[in-house]
Amino acid sequence: MNFLAHIYLSGDDDQIKIGNFIGDYVKGSAYGMYPDNIQRGIRLHRSIDSFTDRNRTVVKAKELFYIQYHKYAGIVIDIIYDHFLAANWQRFSKTPLEIYTKNFYDLMLKYEFMMPTEVQTFIPKLIENNRLYSYRTINGIESVLSTMSKFTSLPDYSEFAILTLKENYSFLEENFFTFFAEIIFHMNTVHNIDYSNS
Repeated sequence: MNFLAHIYLSGDDDQIKIGNFIGDYVKGSAYGMYPDNIQRGIRLHRSIDSFTDRNRTVVKAKELFYIQYHKYAGIVIDIIYDHFLAANWQRFSKTPLEIYTKNFYDLMLKYEFMMPTEVQTFIPKLIENNRLYSYRTINGIESVLSTMSKFTSLPDYSEFAILTLKENYSFLEENFFTFFAEIIFHMNTVHNIDYSNS
């Protein structure tokens, strides 16, 4: 899952959200230096990634992108799932997406001093480009993929990814809804996260 889904799946606790947000950037046992609920968020992030990586619904979606992206197909699906979450936000949250993302930007700035240096580096651009809110459009997803290809190891096949998304939009949207129901059930039953007040 990408940023927006990780934040949403954290529930209502601010520190758990922050821990889940920085989860990819805290390696091994280094999470022990953080307050308890940020630690919990980091562990939650790892649990979400583990559940996602072995999920059969996700594997079916990855197959569409494997021909170009190979081992990076999962990263593309993470971003596409964030698109479907943002585009259908009203199904999952009572708070409008624009307000939800603005609140999280404020939360990031509040806890920025505690975040890994790598995260601190990209926070200004993430806020300036309103990245989390931009996921709701296909153009926003294309911009994310293009930017990631410049600053990470993700190959630059953005045109292929967007064409594949458009050609398989209904399938991928239903695939997302199936998976998200599965992971919400997992978070409810295994991690006791309640989304009724989201």
